[in-house]
Amino acid sequence: MNINLIGKNALVTGGNTGIGQAIALALAQAGADVAVTYFSNPGEQTVAAIRTLGHKSLMLHLDATDSAEVNRVAPELARALDGHIDILVNNAGHLVGRVPVAEMSDEHWHKVIDVNLSSSFYCTKAVLPFMHTGWGRIVNMSSLAGRNGGGNGAVAYAAAKAGLFGLTRGLAKELAPVGITVNAVAPGLILETPFHERFNTEEGKRATIATIPLKRGGVPDDVAGAVLFLVSDLASFVTGEVIEINGGAWFK
Repeated sequence: MNINLIGKNALVTGGNTGIGQAIALALAQAGADVAVTYFSNPGEQTVAAIRTLGHKSLMLHLDATDSAEVNRVAPELARALDGHIDILVNNAGHLVGRVPVAEMSDEHWHKVIDVNLSSSFYCTKAVLPFMHTGWGRIVNMSSLAGRNGGGNGAVAYAAAKAGLFGLTRGLAKELAPVGITVNAVAPGLILETPFHERFNTEEGKRATIATIPLKRGGVPDDVAGAVLFLVSDLASFVTGEVIEINGGAWFK
């Protein structure tokens, strides 16, 4: 069975670099037209690569923590994609910084919760009016941190990513009657991404890899492959699930 997304329109938030970029390109390679959003780095090479594959693509700035901006940008993206969005990948997220709870400000807590959890709520709500063909796929980007509490100073991040599990399952039940599936992926250590280059030392990465049964870190394409499965017809009977992508570092 082949994964064929020809005729489908996708939106990947934070799709300009790292995991988001890999997901956007994988969707396009499977036949979808793909819009991507960015916050701090335009990354025009993503759009250029998708267009080279012969598909529509555009990139717009989006602060996914600002519900008013999300509500303004979503219709613009939908118009550019023939009026409908079939696939939404809520990839926007960030650790923001490592801060122990005893030193954590309310501002830091809310910033981390907003960028990792509230953003998925805002984007899902804004896109739903354009996911109206009776076929839809939503994938939320959680993390191994939501399972194991994360590393030092990542309590807020772990709480936000764990919250995505509940959001995913609640949405899965609510949206099933209109033909929309909702799932999540929970990556562990994924190398070759700005996230882990910024927040992990080489020594820390080596130490983590030593604990992974597969004895390697992941790469963005490892996550993109799981997302591609979830948005395809191969996963038409899968909803409310979380796929763990961590090389065996954690499993149920």
